[in-house]
Amino acid sequence: MIGVFADANDQEYVAVPAAPTGPSSGVPLLTSKLAVPVLPNGLVTRRRLVETLDRGVRGPLTVLIAPAGWGKTALLNAWVRSGGPVQTVTWLTVEPEDVGDRFWSYLHFALNASGVTKGEDQQSVPAPGFVPHNVYLAQLANALARTPGPVVVILDDFHRSTDDAIPDGLEFLLRHSAGRLRLVIATRVEPALPLHRWRLSGELAEVRARELAFTLPETAELLARHGVELPEGHLAALHAHTEGWPAGLRMTALAMREHPDPARFVDLFSGDQHDIAEYLTGEVLADLSPDVRYALLCTSVLERVCGGLMDALTGRSDGAQTLAELERRNAFTMPIPGRYPWYRYHRLFAEMLRAELWRRSPEQVPPAHRAAASWYAGHELPGDALRHALAARDWRYATTLLAEHWPALVLCQANGAERTLVPSPPPGDDARTDPELALAYAADRLDLGDLGAAEGYLQLADSHRSRLAADRADRFTLMSAAFELAKAQLAGDTAGVLSLAARLIALTPTSDPAADVSHQDAATAAIAFTARGAAHLNDGDLAAAADALGAGLAAAERAGPTCARLLCASKLALVRALRGELRRADSSARGALALPPCPGRCRLVSSACAYLALAFVRYEWDRLDDAERYLELASGVADPVAEPILTAGAAIARAGVLRVRGELAAGYEVLVSARRDLGADPPRYLRDWLTATEADLRTSYGDTDTAREVLTPLLEDRRQAPPFVAVALARAYLRDDDPGAAARVLPAWAEDRRDGPPLSLRLEAGLLAAVTSRLAGEDHRASARMERVLQLAEREGFRRLFTHGGPQLRELLVDHLDAGTAYWSTVSEALKATASPPAQGSLPPASLVEPLSERELTVLRYLQGALSNLEIASDLSLSVNTVKTHVRSIYRKLHAAHRREAVLKARQLRLL
Repeated sequence: MIGVFADANDQEYVAVPAAPTGPSSGVPLLTSKLAVPVLPNGLVTRRRLVETLDRGVRGPLTVLIAPAGWGKTALLNAWVRSGGPVQTVTWLTVEPEDVGDRFWSYLHFALNASGVTKGEDQQSVPAPGFVPHNVYLAQLANALARTPGPVVVILDDFHRSTDDAIPDGLEFLLRHSAGRLRLVIATRVEPALPLHRWRLSGELAEVRARELAFTLPETAELLARHGVELPEGHLAALHAHTEGWPAGLRMTALAMREHPDPARFVDLFSGDQHDIAEYLTGEVLADLSPDVRYALLCTSVLERVCGGLMDALTGRSDGAQTLAELERRNAFTMPIPGRYPWYRYHRLFAEMLRAELWRRSPEQVPPAHRAAASWYAGHELPGDALRHALAARDWRYATTLLAEHWPALVLCQANGAERTLVPSPPPGDDARTDPELALAYAADRLDLGDLGAAEGYLQLADSHRSRLAADRADRFTLMSAAFELAKAQLAGDTAGVLSLAARLIALTPTSDPAADVSHQDAATAAIAFTARGAAHLNDGDLAAAADALGAGLAAAERAGPTCARLLCASKLALVRALRGELRRADSSARGALALPPCPGRCRLVSSACAYLALAFVRYEWDRLDDAERYLELASGVADPVAEPILTAGAAIARAGVLRVRGELAAGYEVLVSARRDLGADPPRYLRDWLTATEADLRTSYGDTDTAREVLTPLLEDRRQAPPFVAVALARAYLRDDDPGAAARVLPAWAEDRRDGPPLSLRLEAGLLAAVTSRLAGEDHRASARMERVLQLAEREGFRRLFTHGGPQLRELLVDHLDAGTAYWSTVSEALKATASPPAQGSLPPASLVEPLSERELTVLRYLQGALSNLEIASDLSLSVNTVKTHVRSIYRKLHAAHRREAVLKARQLRLL
């Protein structure tokens, strides 16, 4: 029967004939799809994500986009059941058959419960199929717009929708519902909605796999809910192995609950575990075409893959498109940040694929490794090429790669980054027959960062070197010396590096890198001089580091490999920045970063040195925002043991920026984290520098006693305080109003000696010396010292020292400007940058929050005069420590940084 329907405006429409429960078919609508799913017990409610959804539904669109098993439905379930959304919630689980009017019928009847599709006449919006589709959407949008409050619609499993028109209809409703519709979509693939528009306007909330991944504490809670406890190390290993994948963790927890030794389970755990492999096969592989599944199996032998490499292993030419489609579909394939067009597979997914390849076609595994080795070698990635040649057990090709590319293998270490493939060792007879094969395995283990295994292979290779023919023996001696040097560098053995670098230099035909030598000899010199320079840098001998790195750069430019030039140039830029050669450092760092990038991972470490140099330069130029941006680029890319200068230097620069901004506690936390990363025995120079930086933070906070306490151990067994320590001590003494003690500990700073303290430290010492002279009443000497500091600072553009030197320095600069200076513009700019005039009409505070005690008021009166703390103590018959305690308390209560400021504020408060 065909009926006629009249809408609220008396417009008549002929209804589309349909079954009463399903406009598109005779299949009844399932109410179960409109209910919030019931999930199993033992799930973890993660408040951080619930709060993200709470914030998200304040805007029109929230999307949860992640692969299978990443907890999208579980999160939405927890959110709804926790009462997070205060608005009416409509839930619809989407299935493939929900196309056309059937989808809209589900949505229509779901909205019935909230009264959206019912007006005062209970039929203001006709069901889909009774009016043309565009009319239905318009009437539904109007109905949503008339609702008194927002309506939340959750569409779960939206990736199952096969109707391309549905996203267009949803986008229409979002645009025309007057902001009442709050759409939440959970999907495995990005929905075909114009997300960029809402992202640009700030109205889009996105939750992706990186947010849905379990944190380490959440992993521990999940296991505890299943009655599983793990040692801390095994817990961290499990979390890293699963990459926080919720479904994988849950399946693992269920399996471990029945296992007699959960820790042993973690040791043997892999993606080939039955329930995980079954899940990944059914939820990921089942939706892919046979060609794509074949490509995944072929490339499962790789740690990372790009389009060209996939083509080399599959014999096809669509690798780039295949990887892009896998990423789009969230098929456990993700781009490697900063390394486009490289991708990687989720670790468990890759293990499942490799196991499947071994089961189906074990004979294809060696050819796949050989093809990968050949492709890597042709693309200047010898480390990867060697690893796959060894995995293919192609000994001849592996030793050929070693002989041809050993300089790059030494310089371009990945240190285990992205390594999941560890080739099995060769049979003992093969390693003894060919010592170069043992050396190839040593090179691979060094690349992995496994120093113990590398040492074993190096010893094995050396013990059988007599088997080599004469034409290979000399080359073997050079290679083994270079890899011994690389091992010492990775171990952080500074003395060993210096000794082995000297040995390697002695093995080259000439120690002069500018002489006419072969590319291999030039590369050897570059390796040796770069290692020597890095060791001197970590040891604090900046002059020797500059000499060695300069020689290394000259050799690297002759040798040719990009990584050698980048490594030398970037470390040289850092040395120059630390020496205070700011303009040369800036030029060197920019030149290093402009070099063609090395295809290997070493470019990240080398670039980090250049970025750290730029950060130090911008810090001294008082461009703090730029300094912070460069610090972000320099941080977190190097092994703290192998490259301690990067870890310590970045922390010190960041702490300096935070100190200038007044965020003293945050600066202290940065230093604590750096010490933890560096381990128990960092180079002494870096330990001194970190401690002096901490002392400066404590002095800025007014805790000078602790500042001196942390510095005192650094003076043991030394005839003279290191410059860092001396300057930090002087600053603490000045904060305690003891200019005499400050003057006594300051290092020599006026002479321009190449082996003297860095220029930045000399300038700080000079400024402190000028302040001490002024406080002692020696105005002429203070002015002369200030002029000398300005002269030294001007040529390199130092500014931060003058703009953030504190009130005492500012007063000195004011006096110096009045007296006349050849650097009038520099002083004037510094004073303008530090000026902070009181707000118009502002009044001094009426009273203190915490009043001064009688004794503190007595000490305060003495602070008006010129007596030192010792003299005040003598006059009051108190110990000097007691007076200092009272002075610190006065500063704290008056929010003053020094004596003059305390007196000024006390007068404003009429305490004096």
